[in-house]
Amino acid sequence: MATSSVFCASALSFLFHFLLVPVFSHDVNVLQKCGFKAIYQLGDSLADTGNLIRENPLSPYAWFPYGMNLSKPTGRCSNGLLMIDFIGKFRYSLFPVCLPARSAKLPYLDAYLNPARFFYGGCGGVNFAVAGSTALPVEALLLKNIMNIVTKESLSTQLEWMSTYFNTCSKDCVREIESSLFMVGEIGGNDYNYAFLFHKTTEEMKALVPEVIKAIEDAVVKVIGYGARRVVVPGNFPIGCFPVYLSQFQPNDTAAYDEFKCIRGLNSFASYHNELLKQTVEGLKKQYPDVIIVYGDYYKAFMSIYQNAQSLGFDTKSIQKACCGTGDDHNFSLGRTCGDFGVPVCPNPDQYISWDGIHLTQKAYQHMAEWLINDIFPKLQCSS
Repeated sequence: MATSSVFCASALSFLFHFLLVPVFSHDVNVLQKCGFKAIYQLGDSLADTGNLIRENPLSPYAWFPYGMNLSKPTGRCSNGLLMIDFIGKFRYSLFPVCLPARSAKLPYLDAYLNPARFFYGGCGGVNFAVAGSTALPVEALLLKNIMNIVTKESLSTQLEWMSTYFNTCSKDCVREIESSLFMVGEIGGNDYNYAFLFHKTTEEMKALVPEVIKAIEDAVVKVIGYGARRVVVPGNFPIGCFPVYLSQFQPNDTAAYDEFKCIRGLNSFASYHNELLKQTVEGLKKQYPDVIIVYGDYYKAFMSIYQNAQSLGFDTKSIQKACCGTGDDHNFSLGRTCGDFGVPVCPNPDQYISWDGIHLTQKAYQHMAEWLINDIFPKLQCSS
C-alpha cells in the first residue's frame, strides 16, 4: 500500500519537531523529587513487562534472544529493559524495603498477570500493558475488517484489570493512588499497524485516528476517576523510521524520504495522531484543572536519538537496521522475524537503535527514557 499526500504535513511543520529537542541530561533521578509511591502503566509492547507471555506462553517474547541482557526472558519486547524500567528505577532508593523481594534487584514493574506480583502499597505499582494491545476493542476493529493478530486484549481490558486491582489491593495502595504516576500509553500504534497490515486505504486510516484518540481520552478520564492526580499520556513514534515500515513501504520517489531517510508520509501520519492527542490533552487539562496531565513526546524523544546517534554511540550505518533479524537493506523480513529458528542476532546490540525491526534496543530505550524524564519533570509540577 502506497502512502498518500493525505498523510503529508508541510516540511516546515515536520522540521519543527526537531528544533525543540532538549539537550540530553544525566539527571535521570530527578523524578525522585516527585515522591511517587507507585507507577501504574497502561499500554502495549513498548511497556509490557510480562502480561502477553502469561496469556500466550508460546509468544516469541517468552524466549531468547528476547531478554538476552537479563537473567531470563521476561516478556519484554527488547534485548533488555524498557523505558518504563528506567523511568521506574528511581523509586527503589525511596523504598529499599522492597528490594529483598527482587531476586535480580532490577527495577521491574510487575506485570498484572504475573502470579508473583506484589500488592504491598508503596512498593512500585503494577503494569497492565500487553504487547500487541490496541486502543480500540478487538470487536470494534473486527467491524472494520481489522484483526488483532497478537492478543485479544485492548485498552478497555487493561482498565478493567486496573479497576479490579484497586478494588482488591490493600488500603495503603488505595490511599497512595493520589501520590502515584499513571502512564496511559503509548497505545494506539497497533491499531494503525494492523490497519496497515490489512491494506486499509489512506482515507480509512485517517478516519481511524479520532476513534483511537477518543479511546485514549476515555482511558484518562477513567484513571482520574480511580484517583489519579498525575498522568502522562505518550504519543506515537515516527513510524516511518522503523525497519518494519521501511522494508514494506519502499517508495521509488526520493522525495518520499526526509533528510533522515525516513518515509515522510508515515511520519506525517504519526504526527497527525500526535497533534490530535495533544489537543485532547489540553482539553482534559481544562476539564480537570486539579489533575496534572502531561503529553509524553515519544516522537521527539526518538528523533533525538537519530539526531545524536553518533555521539550516543550508535553505528550510523545501522540506525535503520534491526539487530535481530534477516533481510536486505533493513535486516527485517515479515517471513522470518527475530526469535525464529536461524535468525541471527548482531554481536553489538548497543550500537543499534532497532532491536527486531519493530521494537528498540535497551540502549535506545534508556536514552529515550532520559530524554522523556527531563522533558516531563517540570510539567509534572513536583516540588524541588
